[in-house]
Amino acid sequence: MDLSHFDSNNSVSCRLASQVPDVCRTEDCCLGIDEAGRGPVLGPMVYGICFCPVSKKGELKDLKVADSKTLTEEERENLFEKIDEANSFVGWALQILSPNTISTSMLQRTKYNLNALSHDTAIGLVQYALDSGVQLKEVFVDTVGPAEKYEDKLSKLFPGIEVTVRPKADSLFPVVSAASICAKVARDRAVKGWNFQEDLGEVDADYGSGYPGDPKTKAWLQKYLDPVFGYPQFVRFSWSTAKILMDNKGVAVHWDDDEEDGEKAAQRKNNKSMLSYFSASAGGNTQNPTPQTHRFFTERRLKNLDTL
Repeated sequence: MDLSHFDSNNSVSCRLASQVPDVCRTEDCCLGIDEAGRGPVLGPMVYGICFCPVSKKGELKDLKVADSKTLTEEERENLFEKIDEANSFVGWALQILSPNTISTSMLQRTKYNLNALSHDTAIGLVQYALDSGVQLKEVFVDTVGPAEKYEDKLSKLFPGIEVTVRPKADSLFPVVSAASICAKVARDRAVKGWNFQEDLGEVDADYGSGYPGDPKTKAWLQKYLDPVFGYPQFVRFSWSTAKILMDNKGVAVHWDDDEEDGEKAAQRKNNKSMLSYFSASAGGNTQNPTPQTHRFFTERRLKNLDTL
């Protein structure tokens, strides 16, 4: 698993994939989907798929795959190596969602919550497998949100494929367990080797589990909060833990699209509103309120129109 492409620019998302085994292009296949890192405030969320021929389910089970959350890091690494070495009949693919991608998606004007992002990522990975020639007949998914609705959604998007969505699917279906291991190993490696794009000097890597309730994670967030620029892109700034700290310890900024009118907010702070610089008297010349036309317009003989 080569993460160098993601490490070179971890502000955006990245897809990694194994080669597709030839047998997966000719035989009916099953595919499992799971994620790692949904809850942490630090680091990426990784979605993984694993697929193999239906006739090879027993051989996949013989690899002793299990829910990644029940395994130690060393056990996960060993099992991933076994999965990767079984490349004659097992394939995998990952979508690494950067913290920046997650936060900007969740905070954009048109709300795009984590469930919707998760669904779209999983759908994209299934489509990737189909586009790569995998003969999918069965898909098993660890649910996000109500299982029945999610199953119905996927079944309509992929007619002809038998879709099974269950809570704790990673403990029920070996192919989902394998996907869980691939996703967790990728996230662990990405977090451990995180390349900070910001100039932070020697970064303290003791940030705990990355979950909001972890005292070490909270201490790390307080240590690396810049009062003006906020957090490095390692942090999901859309998480309430990060937002509360920024509200309490950061410098207040008033934007013109805030609930309070921009100009009134500026006056209250004894500042000029950004909009004031577009007014006729922006230059402060009260004797001649007519603004000078930029030479870009005069050279092209362009003028303002009052009527059409």
